[in-house]
Amino acid sequence: MSTATSSIPKEQITAVILAGGRGSRMGGVDKGLVLLKGRPMIEHVEERLRPQVGALLINANRNAERYAALGYRVVPDVQDGFLGPLAGMASGLAAATTDYVVSAPCDSPLLVTDLVERLARALLENDADVAVAHDGERTHPVFLLLRRDLLEDLNAFLESGGRKIDLWFARHRVAMADFSDCPEAFININDADERKSIESRLRETA
Repeated sequence: MSTATSSIPKEQITAVILAGGRGSRMGGVDKGLVLLKGRPMIEHVEERLRPQVGALLINANRNAERYAALGYRVVPDVQDGFLGPLAGMASGLAAATTDYVVSAPCDSPLLVTDLVERLARALLENDADVAVAHDGERTHPVFLLLRRDLLEDLNAFLESGGRKIDLWFARHRVAMADFSDCPEAFININDADERKSIESRLRETA
């Protein structure tokens, strides 16, 4: 695996796994800790994402000790109230010491191993502030790479009551990274049936 993503060394990128949601569609469970092939779901995401970056953080608002047991710093949302993924991204930006931050949710265990490389390429080629994954049909806004110096603007947006990712994107130069060859990478788990389906996929590729 390459140690650099285009001209962004991976040492300058921190990954933030977003595990701070309510898990409403799964009955309020902490999705990152739901077992998948006998391991917490977040471990499958971490396993694929960690080699692509220089550092990794976990954004979580519950079960901090269980997440910390994975060996990474756990950061809660910058504001209370389960305000959505932007709050988790803001926490990641605030905690990171690298120039760039990449985010991915804890419930997408089919993450591709060149996610960061593709996002970085799109960011640089388009001289953008943010690069977002696109599967050929739609965007996946929680799979993104952004510059850490966007933190001040993101905090201002959240403090003004902003919550929608698309509205925050409209304030910046956003590039789309092409993942049309692997749309399954963005499948997420929201219920027991989806968990069983993903578990079968993982067994087939093991």
